[in-house]
Parts: sequence; structure tokens; C-alpha cells
Amino acid sequence: MGPFKSSVFILILHLLEGALSNSLIQLNNNGYEGIVVAIDPSVPEDETLIQQIKDMVTQASLYLFEATGKRFYFKNVAILIPETWKTKADYVRPKLETYKNVRISSSSLKFHFLLTNMVNSFADVLVAESTPPGNDEPYTEQMGNCGEKGERIHLTPDFIAGKKLAEYGPQGRAFVHEWAHLRWGVFDEYNNDEKFYLSNGRIQAVRCSAGITGTNVVKKCQGGSCYTKRCTFNKVTGLYEKGCEFVLQSRQTEKASIMFAQHVDSVIEFCTEQNHNKEAPNKQNQKCNLRSTWEVIRDSEDFKKTTPMTTQPPNPTFSLLQIGQRIVCLVLDKSGSMATGNRLNRLNQAGQLFLLQTVELGSWVGMVTFDSAAHVQSELIQINSGSDRDTLAKRLPAAASGGTSICSGLRSAFTVIRKKYPTDGSEIVLLTDGEDNTISGCFNEVKQSGAIIHTVALGPSAAQELEELSKMTGGLQTYASDQVQNNGLIDAFGALSSGNGAVSQRSIQLESKGLTLQNSQWMNGTVIVDSTVGKDTLFLITWTTQPPQILLWDPSGQKQGGFVVDKNTKMAYLQIPGIAKVGTWKYSLQASSQTLTLTVTSRASNATLPPITVTSKTNKDTSKFPSPLIVYANIRQGASPILRASVTALIESVNGKTVTLELLDNGAGADATKDDGVYSRYFTTYDTNGRYSVKVRALGGVNAARRRVIPQQSGALYIPGWIENDEIQWNPPRSEINKDDVQHKQVCFSRTSSGGSFVASDVPNAPIPDLFPPGRITDLKAEIHGGSLINLTWTAPGDDYDHGTAHKYIIRISTSILDLRDKFNESLQVNTTALIPKEANSEEVFLFKPENITFENGTDLFIAIQAVDKVDLKSEISNIARVSLFIPPQTLPETPSPDETSAPCPNIHINSTIPGIHILKIMWKWIGELQLSIA
Repeated sequence: MGPFKSSVFILILHLLEGALSNSLIQLNNNGYEGIVVAIDPSVPEDETLIQQIKDMVTQASLYLFEATGKRFYFKNVAILIPETWKTKADYVRPKLETYKNVRISSSSLKFHFLLTNMVNSFADVLVAESTPPGNDEPYTEQMGNCGEKGERIHLTPDFIAGKKLAEYGPQGRAFVHEWAHLRWGVFDEYNNDEKFYLSNGRIQAVRCSAGITGTNVVKKCQGGSCYTKRCTFNKVTGLYEKGCEFVLQSRQTEKASIMFAQHVDSVIEFCTEQNHNKEAPNKQNQKCNLRSTWEVIRDSEDFKKTTPMTTQPPNPTFSLLQIGQRIVCLVLDKSGSMATGNRLNRLNQAGQLFLLQTVELGSWVGMVTFDSAAHVQSELIQINSGSDRDTLAKRLPAAASGGTSICSGLRSAFTVIRKKYPTDGSEIVLLTDGEDNTISGCFNEVKQSGAIIHTVALGPSAAQELEELSKMTGGLQTYASDQVQNNGLIDAFGALSSGNGAVSQRSIQLESKGLTLQNSQWMNGTVIVDSTVGKDTLFLITWTTQPPQILLWDPSGQKQGGFVVDKNTKMAYLQIPGIAKVGTWKYSLQASSQTLTLTVTSRASNATLPPITVTSKTNKDTSKFPSPLIVYANIRQGASPILRASVTALIESVNGKTVTLELLDNGAGADATKDDGVYSRYFTTYDTNGRYSVKVRALGGVNAARRRVIPQQSGALYIPGWIENDEIQWNPPRSEINKDDVQHKQVCFSRTSSGGSFVASDVPNAPIPDLFPPGRITDLKAEIHGGSLINLTWTAPGDDYDHGTAHKYIIRISTSILDLRDKFNESLQVNTTALIPKEANSEEVFLFKPENITFENGTDLFIAIQAVDKVDLKSEISNIARVSLFIPPQTLPETPSPDETSAPCPNIHINSTIPGIHILKIMWKWIGELQLSIA
């Protein structure tokens, strides 16, 4: 396949790994445009999968339209096909004419731009093989809070093919469930960890709405026999025994809710404030402060800018896109200001790393420099060997002079690319350090080109409009200061690996650090080369005045030599032949009165062994004080999260001040889910307006471990079984995710990752006032202790979100969950005189006895906390915890559960693929257990 035939898609898979750009889905006249469904390269070629994706989205569009009161539907979708699949005539880059029959109100230029860029963002839906095998649960990555968009939807080929219909219901309906997670930031209304709760002394199933009907049974199989029985009470908790399931009636009349059981035929709506089950201990209530899913959707920008349609929507249109070779043109500033502060030389060092190591074999690379005018340094060259890399590296700019004309450089790059291929989907790496008040003059040309522009702002005076080019094209935006020891420019260029459809080809940065040395000091350190990397390992050292003494030892203690020294560029590098030895490499660098940097990169050691990767990002690329920013780092080996790593973010302002921020995977503060491999933290330490760069360092050691599977994500409910014609039909047991599935073999590794940059505004002059409140407590738990005491546990917030130490806690209780939420300040306050807040992210424990409130058998008591800082700023109200006082009777009556009707239970029908189990029908009796003999 020629590069011109969809080279646009080469960037997609890198972005799938968590790069910085955001989805470019847009809502246009009630229809969602620019949705990208990517088929993972690991999926075997199967053309029927493409049609199945189309069928799923088409079904989902009508269901979404009705579920949202005729507000939303799916207008157009791009299906991204792996490069490894056979090329077909209809696997092409979408053009405007592909959508000429789509009715739009915007100009054709704007629409063409949208279509071009919908594939430049990371995929919104990833279709990949199940991990672990057999786990076909559709789910959505959600890293943010209530109302914040998710990352992406994950589906498996078997799910899309309809092979899991009994377990998850129709694919289109499940897709709408996931879309609500992705687009509107709502959460599930079931709870696999806590399926029942007590309410006024009665057991209730976690569900929404509460009108959904079913029965409570437990089924166990051992050897060649199974038995099914009514769920029995636990005498301590008053709840049902472990394994009890709430099996739904197949015929329901309730219309809600899609976030609980979209598979039920009657369910065609989201829960509203009228029918939402606010007491259910589910994630929607915990994350969204008891609000219904429809309330959250109604508060979204999508809802606010639309009105219901009066006609039926058209069916979605689809374009089939295939990944091709990468086309990239470097557009490099060589104006007079680049001679300042060693910038031109640093550009050469970073450019050489990109050309010699980062960009992949098979890529096409060109080069343009600019000052007051543009200069073509190289037409497009395909990188097939080291000599091709050397040829390009020799054409990096050697002298700086003249003014700054960014548009001239971009126009010249378009010309270079168009000599061989269309600019659609090509990449441009634009670096500049200068101001240019004419840059907006070529914005329309940039939009029309369809090119992806990655921007590198160097120094404090780079054009303020630079980031607009990245935003409008889906490119990465990075910033490098003049602080050489921070190695920002090399990090920026190192972040531009595409992945080329295979993670094994991606350049992975193991180390990036620098130090200013005095009086023949040494810069000593170690780098871990773990077993997942080692191919094409490169050690790169740069200096500012004279070559340093370089000493390097491999894990066996053998000294390494053969560094290639380039005194003109002031750098030296060593490529380790073959696969680098696994273990700890040691280095010592000696110099006087200059700054040294060390960068180590590598690739996967084996195409079949996924490397450990660290991808980092911020939750936004602009931040207006005093709004906090969140930094994320996602650490994975394939699909497996890496836990208990040491992860820090280095955030450098345009003033050169660097803040070190420890990122945590504790499920508190900025971190949405504990032990999912996503490490997070709020950033509040602004010191000035302007650009900030983000770099993340991750180290695995004695405590780090790999989790075999991804923990429970937001996703459609697994159906244990259903009742039809008075018969229970069981599905095979769900593949349970063991919370203790961590592989305790230690995982040693080192990684660095560029988190891009963001721009801060409205930061006041020093001293900066304290305007940041403590963070909201999201993991409050309560349980009865010793009969009448209540034990509370939670993770401590800080003085400023999740930093520092709060001043005090306010704990209030109520027997009405809504009164506690809506009238918190009027609810009964608990005496917390002896409760002194601990430092942020510590575990808090508080034991108290309810006073001045009725607390007797069957009482439901609701508890919430508010943290207060030293200037009396208050956090949001915590999630609401509940306890239900249950005093067990001397003997428990054998009575039906509250969720069952008074009629006899239905027959039991086992529908299972477990070997040796056949379909049986038996009549249920109210008492005892029934032993089922298996033929």
C-alpha cells in the first residue's frame, strides 16, 4: 500500500497508547461526527467484523436517539483498519465527496477539516482481543470525575459479532451504555462488589430504577452436580450470602435505566431525578453525589446546545481507513534568536535523536528550515537504513540569523510533501523560539491541508498562537525551557514516536536527566534495562562546553566503550548491539563548569512480549487560576497495569521553576480508581502565567508488581441469568476478576515520558493567595462496630486538594440521604474534637457513637464529611456512606426475600457451557435446597 493511501492513520496507534491530544468528536445538528473505531493490529483479518461494527453503530444510533428524547444520534464514523490487513479499493482516506449527501449547516471548508481531523485523534473505540481470553466485557476507561469525558470504549470481536448476546444483551444497546460513560461522564448503576444493601431493615438489590423486578437465588456447581437455592441471610450483616444473584424478569415494564440494565427490552431511558434510586450503593451515586444519569447528561454542553429533532435521523455513514507509512516533515526555526542560549545546538542534539532513533524505519522524512523565509533542507527521504538517517541528520541547521516567518516554513513543508503525496494525514514537527504576529494568516491553509502539526515551543518568547496549530490539527504540544539540565527539548522530540502499528517498533525512553557540574564533579547514576526492552538501546550524552569523561558499565560490570563523539553538536552516543543485557547499567560522567544531560532509549526486546510503557498527559491544555490541573501517568505492560511503582511528575514553568509532584494510584483525590495502573495528582503550585512543561519519571522496584488483568472498569452489566416463562435460565459464570491477582514477582524498570505542556492564565503576582480548598473525599466507608458504634475510614485530603494537611473535618449524619446531601449544614454534627487531620493521602479512621438521633434495629444512618483548610475554605461534601443497624433475631424466619413476589419461585433452567451440565427444569420449593443431579 502506498503511503498516500491513508498515511493519515499512522499516528492513531501511538495516540491509542495515551498520547496528549483529545478526541475530536463534534456534535453537529444533533449528530455526532468524527467518531473513530480502531481495530487493533492483533485482531486477525476478518471482513465480516467491519460490517458487524456498522450494524452495531446503526442499531445504537436509533436507540440513542430515543433514549435522549430525540436529541442525539451517530452521524458519521471512521473505521480504522490495521495495516496488516489486505488492502482494498474502498480502504481509502475520506474526502469531502464521501459525505456529499450528509446534510450540514457549516461551510464545506469546516466540514472537510472535521473529516480530516477525526482520524488524527486517538480512537474513541478500540476493538481488540479479550484480555484475559474469554473476558469479553465491554467497558470504558474513565479517569475523570462525574460529568468528565472518558478516554475510550473497549470492545472485543466476539462481543461485536453477537457471540455474547446472552451475557450483555444487544450490541447496539450496550454501545449506548458505553457511549454515556465516554461522552457524558456518567457511571454504572450496579455494583458487582456489593449487590445488595439494607434499607429500612429490608434487603434491596442494587438497581436503578427500583421498579426493576427479579428474584434472589444462588447457584453453585461442583464436580458433576449443581444445586440452586434461595439466598440465605448472613446472621452478622443481615444481607444475603456470598454468590447471591438478583436475576431479572425478562419481561419488565420499567423504562429505566440504561446504566443499569440496557439489555432489558422495556429499558429505553436513563434514570431521572423522579425514578433514580438514590440509596443504591453504586458508582453513579458515589461519584455524582446521588444525581441521576439524566441530570448529569442534562448538564452537559451537548444537551445545552441542542433541541429535540422533529424528524427521524439518517443512518450513520462510514468510511474505511487503513494505516499506512508515516510521512513527517521537520519545520525548524533558524532565526537570529536561535543563537541565544545555545538553542540552535540543542535543536541539533534533539533533532539527531529524533532522526537516528525515534522515527521508525520505513517512514518518509523531509526537512525545512525558516527565518524570514523558508529553506528546503531535504525533500522526503524514506528511512530504510542508517545511512538515510545520517543523510538527514547532516542537514540540520548549522547557523542562525534573520527574522521569524512560521507560515513560510509551513507552506514550504506542504510543498515538500505534495511533491510525493497528499498532505492529508502527514505530520509536521514545528519548532520555534520566536514571536510571529502573522501566524494566524495561515490558519486556514493549515486546516485545508489536513496535516497534523506537533508544536515545540522553545524558550519564553515562542509565539503565543503556537498551540492553536496543535489544537486545530490534533497534534501534540510541548514546551522546552532554556534550562538545559531539564533536557526538555530532547524529551519533546523523543515524544514523537508514532508506534507504526506495532508497540515493538516504538522508541521508549528509559532515562532523561541532566545536571550542572562544578569543579570536576561527577554525575553518577543507574539505568534499569528490564526484560521487556533492550533492542536498539541508545545512550546519548550532551554537554555545553567540553566533552566530559564518560564511563559506562553493563550489569555484569563490563565497561562499555565505542561512543561516537560529535564535538560540533556537543554530543556523544553509543548504540548497544543486539539486545542490551537485562539489569542495572551504571554510568559516571565528569566535567567542570558545564551542564550535562543523559538520555537512554530502547525498543521492545521481543515482538511477542509487550514492553512496559508509561504514557502521561494532563486533563487540559489550558488552565485558568485557581482551577487545578490533573497530571496522569498510565503504566502498562500490554493490557496489564503496573502497580506500586514510584511515579513523579516534574512540572517546569516558563520561569524555570520546577515542581516535583508524586503521582498516586490510591483511588483518592485526583485518582479515580485504585490499583488500575493510572497514577494521578492535582497540580496547584502555579508561580506565573504562561507555558508549563510536564515530564513523568516512573521507577519499578521491590514493591512494584504487575496485575494480570485490568480491574473492574465502567461497563455494561454481565447478565447472570434471566427469568422467562417462570424459568430461570442461567448464563455461564462470569469470569471473575480476582482482586488479589497481582503477580508478586517484583517488576524492576525505569521510564521517562513527556506529558506535553499546558498554558496557565490569571495567575496573580506573588505572594499567590490560598484559593484552593481541600479535595473532596470520595472513598468514605462506614460499618457498625461493637453493636452501636460506627467506624469510618477514608483517605485524607489536603489543605489544597490532595496536598498538605487539612485543618479540620466536619462530620454530619442524618436518617435521610437527601437531607444530608441538600441540607448538610442543617444535619446533625458529630463531635470531632479529638479528630486531628493527617497529611494528605494518609488513611483516616474515626470511631463514634451516634448521639441525639434514633439508632435502633432497622435504622439507616447516612454519613458525610467535609474538610476545611486553615483559611476556612471547605471541600465539597464527600460521598455519602451508610450503615444499617441489624440486630439478628434468635432464629431467622424462612421467608421470601423482599424483592420476590409472594408467588412460588420460577422453575430453574440451567443454560451452561460447563462440561457435564445439561439443561434441567425443576420446580422451586420455598424451603430447603434442591440438589440437581447432572446426567
